[in-house]
Amino acid sequence: MAYNLKKEATKPERFVGGHRLCAGCGAGVAVRGVLRALEEGDRSCCGVATCCLEVSSFLYPFTAWQESFIHSAFENVAATVAGAEACYTAMKKKGKIKDTYKFIAFAGDGGTYDIGFQSLSGAIERGHDMVYVCYDNEAYMNTGIQRSSSTPKFAEVSTAPVGSILPGKMQRKKNLTEAIVAHDIPYAAQTTFMSNFKDLHEKAHKAIYTTGPAFLNVLAPCPRGWRYEPEDLMEICKLAVDTCVWPLYEVVEGEWRLTYEPKKKLPIEDYLKPQGRFSHMFAKGAEWMIEDAQKYIDKKWEQLLKKCK
Repeated sequence: MAYNLKKEATKPERFVGGHRLCAGCGAGVAVRGVLRALEEGDRSCCGVATCCLEVSSFLYPFTAWQESFIHSAFENVAATVAGAEACYTAMKKKGKIKDTYKFIAFAGDGGTYDIGFQSLSGAIERGHDMVYVCYDNEAYMNTGIQRSSSTPKFAEVSTAPVGSILPGKMQRKKNLTEAIVAHDIPYAAQTTFMSNFKDLHEKAHKAIYTTGPAFLNVLAPCPRGWRYEPEDLMEICKLAVDTCVWPLYEVVEGEWRLTYEPKKKLPIEDYLKPQGRFSHMFAKGAEWMIEDAQKYIDKKWEQLLKKCK
């Protein structure tokens, strides 16, 4: 599908303004970008786990969603949307439904990497025709910025504060996308917000119109938890990609494809500096933390390049 920014920008909004998400939050941008990939005439049934996105976009009787919407518990949005898809498929076979619906689940990293992983794994193993979208802001932001298994090593969060005992979280970020790829599903990808949203749009369209389960992991920064200025959202995402902290790739029927390679791979300091959660890494005597982070990112980038050949 050829991406035409001007054409896509004229589509009616399916996730409208007036919600209560923070300025500079990546969650709403992710939802708008994914839903814009729906073709005109098609509708969607969206399930959203209890998270920042849900509590800020659907406060009865007000909603930012123009699509069918289901609010699930924190841990089971994949099962909820899978059940809706199964019901739709059965009714479609009986001729009771003629319209075309796509099924999309949205959740943050807490509800995906951690508490919702069992539900997600089960839904994609059963082969439901649905898309699961994780907007990854790397912590439990809705409940106080606690660490999740998506939180990067050395990031300061409320449950791993920086002090004389700990220099932030001490464990590596879980590589969830690779864990999902191991389920042998038709389509999985990592993306984020870059320039004209081409990468996000094309991957969302592929995910939605791939038969069977598909997964999108979208880096979606949080200004409160990451401590950056709201207007810097896009720049933070670009730095994540250009430092290879968050590489852009897709896996189609088992084939790994790199969808963006920086012309010049930037040092990890460029990504860390604008974020208050990493400010302690630039204190005197903390050079070892930056060296550790850079070494790890370099290793993972080389491994990805080999997979993508």
